[in-house]
Amino acid sequence: MSDKENKKALGFIFITVLIDVIGLGVIIPVLPDLIEQLTGGNVSEASRYGAWLGVTYGVMQFVFSPVLGGLSDRYGRRPVLLLSLMGLGCDYIFMAMAPTIAWLFVGRLIAGICGASFGTATAYIADISTPEKRAQNFGLIGAAFGVGFIIGPTIGGIFGHWGPRIPFFIAAGFSLLNLIYGYFVVPESLVKEHRRKFDWKRANPIGSLLNLRKYPVISGLVVTYLLLFMAGKSVENTWTFYTKLKFDWNSVWVGISLSVVGILIAGVQGGLIRVAIPKLGQKRAVFIGLSLSTLGLILFAFASQGWMMFIFIVPYCLGGIAGPALQGIMSGQVKVNEQGELQGALTGLMSVTSILGPLLMNNLFYYFTKEGAPFYFPGAAFIVGAVFMFIGIMFAINSLKRYQPLEVPVKKK
Repeated sequence: MSDKENKKALGFIFITVLIDVIGLGVIIPVLPDLIEQLTGGNVSEASRYGAWLGVTYGVMQFVFSPVLGGLSDRYGRRPVLLLSLMGLGCDYIFMAMAPTIAWLFVGRLIAGICGASFGTATAYIADISTPEKRAQNFGLIGAAFGVGFIIGPTIGGIFGHWGPRIPFFIAAGFSLLNLIYGYFVVPESLVKEHRRKFDWKRANPIGSLLNLRKYPVISGLVVTYLLLFMAGKSVENTWTFYTKLKFDWNSVWVGISLSVVGILIAGVQGGLIRVAIPKLGQKRAVFIGLSLSTLGLILFAFASQGWMMFIFIVPYCLGGIAGPALQGIMSGQVKVNEQGELQGALTGLMSVTSILGPLLMNNLFYYFTKEGAPFYFPGAAFIVGAVFMFIGIMFAINSLKRYQPLEVPVKKK
């Protein structure tokens, strides 16, 4: 690709992930209300249903991430991305019309399959990036998440006043608009000579992870990557319930807080990492980022006033430099025609956290807030998340002792 085509392609991936995240973000502020509406329970009980909805999504993403990654290595990134966008758009409409909680579970099954395309988007970036630019370009996905979480929860919080189902229709509109945009704009990133045959042995979640054993640095860092996302589930899965219960926030305040998170993430992933990672180096960026995230989680757990959450968001979001640095290190260890497999495996790891995270974090929240709890502590999940982060730092220290850059040049056409 020429530089002009490169920029156009990066722009598409940014827009694709952005609109996907907006679609996810608009439903976050209203999901507890919809669960309460469908089940007749309270906030604490709704968190348990929220956990199982998260598990449902995670199982599907875990199973299908390596499949979509392998298909994208065989047929190209473009068709996989477009089909996933179409599926997500239809799924949001399905969930908006859910008459029972069972419909929500079916909806999360479909969303998990289609949401597995994030690995394909990451592989797309690896295809078109030079080795020295990969970490910074991976940050575009983080920036898209950030901007999406500015726009999405704000829309969800505002339109949630007209009912918890309205934001789901809005999410469907964003996904289908993204499909149209991608169909007419997106170029293919993986040239035919770099494609490989689809192999079911490598396209299952266990096989794709086992295949990473041939890369010593990656096999160690995947544990850190797993723990990083597992810790993040403490925020992702309990933030709405935690702030609603402890600070009596409504959907508007939840939306505002997530928008602040989005602004900071966008600034870190879209701007700061382009300066910080080249200056610090990828290894130091990993350690500093993980340490800041650990601090942020501990502060969340002990916040006594709602306004404190807005301050404690800062160190937590600054820790976002760790993710792109980790991805940059791991991506530099594999061949061009294995980027889809690698990113599919990493997305599969994220899916493992989507299975285990809600079960652990939401149930910790429920256990320490229910009647008869041994002691009242809504922030228990954040403390467990901080412990995971610390363990991840220990694994990273050991793995990066063996790190040597093995960058594979990207063939440009």
